[in-house]
Parts: sequence; structure tokens; C-alpha cells
Amino acid sequence: MKKRIGLFFGTFNPIHLGHLAIANHIAEFGPVDEVWMVVTPHNPHKKKKTLLPDYDRLEMVELATANYDKIKPSAIEFGLPQPNYTINTLVHLEEKHEHYDFHLIMGEDNLQSFPKWKNSEVILERFNILVYPRIYDLKKEAKLKDHPKVTFIKAPIMEISSTFIRQCFKEEKEMRPLLAPEVFNYIDKLGLYQ
Repeated sequence: MKKRIGLFFGTFNPIHLGHLAIANHIAEFGPVDEVWMVVTPHNPHKKKKTLLPDYDRLEMVELATANYDKIKPSAIEFGLPQPNYTINTLVHLEEKHEHYDFHLIMGEDNLQSFPKWKNSEVILERFNILVYPRIYDLKKEAKLKDHPKVTFIKAPIMEISSTFIRQCFKEEKEMRPLLAPEVFNYIDKLGLYQ
């Protein structure tokens, strides 16, 4: 039987306890054996200039996940053309790891916009999608919620955002409760997000 890997994509700018709680919940209670935190150098929907350098973000993911056996950092997209499209990464991973069964992890809000993703129909045809709950405009129910390849995970709702954390660092607010201690220390030592 193939090893089942959940792929949690993100710029992780920075990775925070919300990311870790969701990844851990899916690794422990979801239909996968491991969760890979895939650090995206350039999401086509985000401005590159707002991101910390790739290796700083990867280092924070490595620090945050070091004590979790079932959560692994991944820099797989660093060697792929940018901006990074999910379909390209999934195809690359399938070719590189033929003995793994990959599942795409996304928030409920992303499921809403998923039909607009590059080659979304190919992703749905070839990969399972694991969806964690988010608070968003409930009037817009995702069209794909009943699709046989889409599974909703009853994970805790984590409404912490990296945008909020970056803003709080700029305003010199206390951020330690929202970050792994190693990540906070890395940000503090290098004076990031000031």
C-alpha cells in the first residue's frame, strides 16, 4: 500500500501555531500518514515583494516542525518554475515519488476559488482534496463540497493569519503566544517583519 502524504502548501510568511494545529490534526486524525508543509516561493495570487526570502521561510518551517514525527518541511517548489502552480508541483511529486499517494490540503475558503486554479479539473481527477474549516462568507457555498474527491476534515477552526502576525511585529505587539518558540526566536534574532 502506498504511503499517503497530505500536502499543505503555503508561503508560511511566517508559519504560526494555526498552521501547525491544522497540520497535526490532519496527520493524526485524517486519512494520511504524514503532512508535508510545502513552502511556496511565489504563489501566483500573492505579491513576491511582501515575502521574506525563501530560505528564511523554509528555516522557520524546519524549526516549527522539528519535533513532529508526522509533519515534514518541503522545499520541493524551490527548484520548479515560478510562479508556482499547484498542478505542476503535484505532477512533479508524482513522478519523483511513485510509491506515495498525494492528497491536497486546503482551507474551505480556497475550495470556493478552486475552479479558477490552473488545471483544477485535472487536480480533481487525479488527487483527493482534504478541506479544513474556515470562517468566511457562508452565503457562497463551495460548488465542490459534495464532490467524491473532496473530504471535509473536522479540524479546529484556526483564524490566525500570517498577515496579522506581520502587522503586529511592525507595531511591536507581543506575538509569542501565536508562534512556536523557535520561530519567534528566529524572527526576533534577525529583526524580521520590523
